[in-house]
Amino acid sequence: MDVYEAVTSRRAVRGFTDQPVPMEVLKRVLSAAAWAPSGSNLQPWRIYVLTGEPLAELKKRAGERLTAGDPWDEREYEMYPPELKSPYRERRSAFGRERYGALGIARDDWEARQRAAAGNWDCFGAPAALFIYIDRDMGPPQWADLGMYLQTVMLLLRAEGLHSCPQMAWSVYRKTVAEILQPPDELMLFCGMSIGFEDATVNYIRTGRAPLDETVTFVEGSSPAIACGVTGASPAWSGCRRSVAATAGTPPAHQRRRLDHAGRRMTPGRAAVSRFPPA
Repeated sequence: MDVYEAVTSRRAVRGFTDQPVPMEVLKRVLSAAAWAPSGSNLQPWRIYVLTGEPLAELKKRAGERLTAGDPWDEREYEMYPPELKSPYRERRSAFGRERYGALGIARDDWEARQRAAAGNWDCFGAPAALFIYIDRDMGPPQWADLGMYLQTVMLLLRAEGLHSCPQMAWSVYRKTVAEILQPPDELMLFCGMSIGFEDATVNYIRTGRAPLDETVTFVEGSSPAIACGVTGASPAWSGCRRSVAATAGTPPAHQRRRLDHAGRRMTPGRAAVSRFPPA
């Protein structure tokens, strides 16, 4: 499966079979996903993997809370802005119509919608789940790193023939999750992710995406990078050509010293953080 197919076939699956997910596959996916982008190599994600009896116990406790009508845990972050403006409000409404319409649930049937949402607490039948935490001290850039990491995980799962469903819903049962995982206090639960083989008997509709011209603006013309490589480019880009020449051969002296000091380790491994500040 090439990357384009992985991207276009990835979706939030809400119906899984009970076929076990091999642990070696999960380890292979998560080992590769560690190479997701991360500013200054902070790698701000902390992942817990649940299968077997621990996952069954979590599902049981979450189900008991649901049956008892326990209130949700107080939110540690807002899933959505309190007042969604256009076009985000319309997109969210369209998603609700499509999702519940595929299940034959009317717009005003709140109880049926709640029953459908209750599938979250069973991980939609999935035999494996991840729970993704981040340190409370981290800011928006590190949350962006977390999103890129999760996308990388989901695409690698598709390459293995698996599907997934990221679930922010678990954040409102975060105390129940913590009972099972016992994470350090400094970590905040962002979401869970159900993982498994899709149950093809479950009805669904593929939600659409906005047209390209609603979300992307192409600013066309010669870019500085292109102009730098063109013979006879305008004097405005002459400095850029010098920069390219400087980086094409031997690195400047200060960079050479840095490499020598690092013992020629050009790229720090993902298990460690570089000793040097970003350039």
